[in-house]
Amino acid sequence: MHFGATMWFTEYSISPSELAIALEERGFESLWASEHSHLPVPGDPGDGELRKVQADVMDPFLTLTAAAMSTKMLRLGTGVNQRDPIQTAKLVASIDQLSGGRFLFGIGNGWHEEEMKNHGTAFATRQQLVQERVEAMRAIWTQDRAQYHGAFVNFGPMIANPKPVQKPHPPVIVGGAYPYAAPFSRETVGMH
Repeated sequence: MHFGATMWFTEYSISPSELAIALEERGFESLWASEHSHLPVPGDPGDGELRKVQADVMDPFLTLTAAAMSTKMLRLGTGVNQRDPIQTAKLVASIDQLSGGRFLFGIGNGWHEEEMKNHGTAFATRQQLVQERVEAMRAIWTQDRAQYHGAFVNFGPMIANPKPVQKPHPPVIVGGAYPYAAPFSRETVGMH
Protein backbone atom coordinates (compact mmCIF):
# COMPACT_ATOMS: atom_id res chain seq x y z
CA MET A 1 0.00 0.00 0.00
CA HIS A 2 1.22 3.50 -0.87
CA PHE A 3 0.47 6.65 1.09
CA GLY A 4 0.33 10.14 -0.34
CA ALA A 5 -0.41 13.58 1.03
CA THR A 6 -2.31 16.46 -0.49
CA MET A 7 -1.81 20.15 0.15
CA TRP A 8 -3.30 23.46 -0.88
CA PHE A 9 -0.01 25.38 -1.16
CA THR A 10 -0.41 29.08 -0.37
CA GLU A 11 1.92 31.90 0.62
CA TYR A 12 1.09 31.12 4.28
CA SER A 13 1.35 27.30 4.14
CA ILE A 14 4.40 25.13 4.53
CA SER A 15 6.58 25.41 1.43
CA PRO A 16 6.39 22.69 -1.22
CA SER A 17 10.08 21.88 -0.76
CA GLU A 18 9.81 21.53 3.02
CA LEU A 19 6.75 19.30 2.85
CA ALA A 20 8.19 17.18 0.03
CA ILE A 21 11.41 16.54 1.93
CA ALA A 22 9.50 15.65 5.11
CA LEU A 23 7.22 13.26 3.21
CA GLU A 24 10.08 11.56 1.38
CA GLU A 25 12.02 11.12 4.65
CA ARG A 26 8.94 9.43 6.15
CA GLY A 27 8.44 7.03 3.24
CA PHE A 28 5.42 8.62 1.58
CA GLU A 29 4.87 7.67 -2.07
CA SER A 30 3.40 10.93 -3.37
CA LEU A 31 2.56 14.58 -2.87
CA TRP A 32 -0.57 16.01 -4.53
CA ALA A 33 -1.39 19.66 -5.25
CA SER A 34 -4.86 20.75 -6.33
CA GLU A 35 -5.90 23.99 -7.92
CA HIS A 36 -8.48 26.65 -8.40
CA SER A 37 -7.50 29.36 -10.85
CA HIS A 38 -9.72 31.76 -8.91
CA LEU A 39 -12.85 31.69 -6.83
CA PRO A 40 -15.79 33.67 -8.21
CA VAL A 41 -17.74 35.66 -5.63
CA PRO A 42 -21.47 35.29 -6.26
CA GLY A 43 -23.51 38.48 -5.86
CA ASP A 44 -22.28 40.96 -3.28
CA PRO A 45 -18.70 40.16 -2.14
CA GLY A 46 -20.02 40.21 1.43
CA ASP A 47 -22.46 37.36 0.72
CA GLY A 48 -21.64 33.80 1.73
CA GLU A 49 -18.44 32.27 3.01
CA LEU A 50 -15.43 32.29 0.70
CA ARG A 51 -13.15 29.29 0.65
CA LYS A 52 -10.05 31.34 1.32
CA VAL A 53 -7.48 28.59 0.87
CA GLN A 54 -8.94 27.66 -2.53
CA ALA A 55 -8.81 31.27 -3.66
CA ASP A 56 -5.23 31.64 -2.37
CA VAL A 57 -3.79 28.40 -3.78
CA MET A 58 -0.63 28.62 -5.87
CA ASP A 59 -0.24 26.97 -9.28
CA PRO A 60 0.20 23.21 -8.77
CA PHE A 61 2.73 22.75 -11.57
CA LEU A 62 5.03 25.37 -10.04
CA THR A 63 4.70 24.09 -6.48
CA LEU A 64 5.29 20.49 -7.59
CA THR A 65 8.34 21.54 -9.62
CA ALA A 66 9.79 23.01 -6.42
CA ALA A 67 8.99 19.73 -4.64
CA ALA A 68 10.61 17.73 -7.47
CA MET A 69 13.84 19.72 -7.23
CA SER A 70 14.03 18.96 -3.49
CA THR A 71 13.44 15.19 -3.66
CA LYS A 72 14.65 12.07 -5.46
CA MET A 73 11.88 9.46 -5.11
CA LEU A 74 8.64 11.22 -4.18
CA ARG A 75 5.99 11.05 -6.90
CA LEU A 76 4.19 14.31 -7.68
CA GLY A 77 0.52 14.60 -8.62
CA THR A 78 -1.93 17.29 -9.62
CA GLY A 79 -5.64 17.74 -9.23
CA VAL A 80 -6.40 20.09 -12.12
CA ASN A 81 -9.16 21.07 -14.53
CA GLN A 82 -10.10 23.95 -16.87
CA ARG A 83 -6.72 24.07 -18.62
CA ASP A 84 -5.82 24.51 -22.26
CA PRO A 85 -4.67 21.09 -23.56
CA ILE A 86 -1.70 22.32 -25.60
CA GLN A 87 -0.18 24.34 -22.76
CA THR A 88 -1.04 21.64 -20.21
CA ALA A 89 0.59 18.93 -22.33
CA LYS A 90 3.81 20.97 -22.28
CA LEU A 91 3.55 21.52 -18.50
CA VAL A 92 2.99 17.81 -17.85
CA ALA A 93 5.86 16.74 -20.13
CA SER A 94 8.16 19.38 -18.63
CA ILE A 95 7.56 18.42 -15.00
CA ASP A 96 7.83 14.74 -15.93
CA GLN A 97 11.23 15.52 -17.50
CA LEU A 98 12.42 17.67 -14.57
CA SER A 99 11.34 15.08 -12.00
CA GLY A 100 12.90 12.14 -13.84
CA GLY A 101 9.54 10.51 -14.60
CA ARG A 102 7.83 10.92 -11.22
CA PHE A 103 4.74 12.86 -12.33
CA LEU A 104 1.13 11.69 -11.83
CA PHE A 105 -1.40 13.65 -13.89
CA GLY A 106 -4.49 13.96 -11.71
CA ILE A 107 -7.51 15.54 -13.37
CA GLY A 108 -11.19 16.13 -12.72
CA ASN A 109 -14.27 17.49 -14.41
CA GLY A 110 -14.66 20.24 -11.85
CA TRP A 111 -17.60 21.23 -9.70
CA HIS A 112 -17.62 25.03 -9.52
CA GLU A 113 -19.95 26.14 -12.31
CA GLU A 114 -19.09 29.86 -12.08
CA GLU A 115 -15.34 29.19 -12.18
CA MET A 116 -15.86 27.04 -15.29
CA LYS A 117 -17.99 29.72 -16.91
CA ASN A 118 -15.13 32.20 -16.44
CA HIS A 119 -12.93 29.80 -18.44
CA GLY A 120 -15.51 29.49 -21.22
CA THR A 121 -16.57 25.98 -20.19
CA ALA A 122 -20.22 24.95 -20.27
CA PHE A 123 -21.03 22.98 -17.13
CA ALA A 124 -23.33 20.57 -19.00
CA THR A 125 -20.64 19.45 -21.48
CA ARG A 126 -17.58 19.55 -19.23
CA GLN A 127 -17.11 15.75 -19.24
CA GLN A 128 -16.84 15.61 -23.03
CA LEU A 129 -14.51 18.63 -23.03
CA VAL A 130 -12.17 17.05 -20.48
CA GLN A 131 -12.23 13.74 -22.36
CA GLU A 132 -11.24 15.49 -25.60
CA ARG A 133 -8.52 17.46 -23.83
CA VAL A 134 -6.99 14.26 -22.44
CA GLU A 135 -7.16 12.58 -25.86
CA ALA A 136 -5.52 15.64 -27.45
CA MET A 137 -2.76 15.68 -24.82
CA ARG A 138 -2.10 11.98 -25.41
CA ALA A 139 -1.60 12.77 -29.09
CA ILE A 140 0.83 15.58 -28.23
CA TRP A 141 2.81 13.36 -25.83
CA THR A 142 3.08 10.39 -28.19
CA GLN A 143 3.20 11.75 -31.74
CA ASP A 144 5.95 13.67 -33.53
CA ARG A 145 3.35 15.67 -35.49
CA ALA A 146 0.27 15.63 -33.32
CA GLN A 147 -3.18 16.68 -34.40
CA TYR A 148 -6.63 16.36 -32.90
CA HIS A 149 -10.09 17.05 -34.27
CA GLY A 150 -13.02 16.90 -31.86
CA ALA A 151 -16.18 18.81 -31.07
CA PHE A 152 -14.43 20.99 -28.43
CA VAL A 153 -10.70 20.61 -29.11
CA ASN A 154 -9.42 21.06 -32.62
CA PHE A 155 -5.90 21.61 -33.94
CA GLY A 156 -3.94 20.63 -37.03
CA PRO A 157 -0.50 19.04 -37.22
CA MET A 158 2.00 20.50 -34.75
CA ILE A 159 5.36 19.81 -33.22
CA ALA A 160 5.30 20.05 -29.43
CA ASN A 161 8.18 19.05 -27.20
CA PRO A 162 9.47 17.92 -24.77
CA LYS A 163 7.90 14.48 -24.59
CA PRO A 164 7.36 12.90 -21.16
CA VAL A 165 9.94 10.54 -19.66
CA GLN A 166 7.22 8.01 -18.79
CA LYS A 167 6.02 6.04 -21.79
CA PRO A 168 3.66 6.36 -23.43
CA HIS A 169 2.91 9.23 -20.99
CA PRO A 170 2.45 9.86 -17.25
CA PRO A 171 -0.51 8.09 -15.65
CA VAL A 172 -3.77 10.01 -16.05
CA ILE A 173 -5.72 9.68 -12.80
CA VAL A 174 -9.32 10.86 -12.63
CA GLY A 175 -10.70 12.05 -9.31
CA GLY A 176 -14.27 12.79 -8.39
CA ALA A 177 -17.09 12.06 -6.00
CA TYR A 178 -20.14 12.45 -8.17
CA PRO A 179 -22.21 10.21 -10.47
CA TYR A 180 -20.07 10.93 -13.56
CA ALA A 181 -16.68 10.02 -12.04
CA ALA A 182 -16.66 6.23 -12.59
CA PRO A 183 -18.02 6.21 -16.16
CA PHE A 184 -15.81 9.18 -17.02
CA SER A 185 -12.74 7.31 -15.69
CA ARG A 186 -13.50 4.29 -17.88
CA GLU A 187 -13.97 6.44 -21.00
CA THR A 188 -11.09 8.86 -20.42
CA VAL A 189 -8.29 6.71 -19.04
CA GLY A 190 -9.46 3.28 -20.09
CA MET A 191 -10.19 1.98 -16.60
CA HIS A 192 -12.49 -1.04 -16.38
